[in-house]
Amino acid sequence: MKKMYLISLIVLLALVTSCGGKATPAPGPAGEETPGGAAVATPTPIQIVPTPTPKPLPPTPTPIPTPTPAPAGTEAATAPPVTEMMVEIPAGDFIMGNDEGDDDEKPAHTVTLEAFEIDIFEVTNADFARFVEETGYQTEAEKAGEAGWRAYAEGKDNHPVVKVTWNDANAYCRWAGKRLPTEAEWEKAARGTEGFIYPWGNEWDPAKANTKESGFRGTVAVGSFAEGASPYGLFDMAGNVWEWTADWYQAYPDSTYQSEYFGEKFKVTRGGGWFQEAKLVTTSNRSATDPSAANDDLGFRCAR
Repeated sequence: MKKMYLISLIVLLALVTSCGGKATPAPGPAGEETPGGAAVATPTPIQIVPTPTPKPLPPTPTPIPTPTPAPAGTEAATAPPVTEMMVEIPAGDFIMGNDEGDDDEKPAHTVTLEAFEIDIFEVTNADFARFVEETGYQTEAEKAGEAGWRAYAEGKDNHPVVKVTWNDANAYCRWAGKRLPTEAEWEKAARGTEGFIYPWGNEWDPAKANTKESGFRGTVAVGSFAEGASPYGLFDMAGNVWEWTADWYQAYPDSTYQSEYFGEKFKVTRGGGWFQEAKLVTTSNRSATDPSAANDDLGFRCAR
């Protein structure tokens, strides 16, 4: 009996010694053993949400003077106040086109113009609303049952009117006793006689125009970029909205470039809009636009 007890005790001691007196460690993540035998819970991933880039605030528009009320017993002027603000561009020569630009901008050539006047600002929603109120005019988009200029005008009286075709713009200018500027008049008013690449000079500066780089993704009040004014003091000649001109899209004199769009099919638009990049808002850039187009980045200004 004592012999059996002794044998059992020896076997028990041998087992304890072989195990080192330690518990078998618990497996860790991915089949690894966790030191000390403690089980480690899999951590819950923390989702990092990037901070959204804030949309820039629109710049402060250039103040538009309040018109002087008409004397009692007299009729007020027909044209709205902003449309009455024009600048005279003196007669003389300027260089039109750009030999470093797109093919339809070549060749650079001298153009002589008589003196003319042109609106300092793009025609605004408030301007166009008065025209519609006094004449009952319906835009071509409205007649076609599409979203018209009113859909883009709510709360934006001092923004440029959009969703207007060439005929709509022409009708407004005629009502105001004016006309659309020719392509040459528009370019001279934008670049001056020094031939600036941009209205303010030859270096691109996204802080001086409402373009894609500005980040507004829509129109802003006319005159918002005072530092981007042209040599003659015109605002928004680069960006904000494309502007209709009077002319058909044609080749320049002595140009060898041919385009299927040349001819009396498309009107020239100038200046680029709020979603264009720097290349498309130069003073010499030309765009061919169907006269029936009515877009949310297309407006106009008048001349006489």
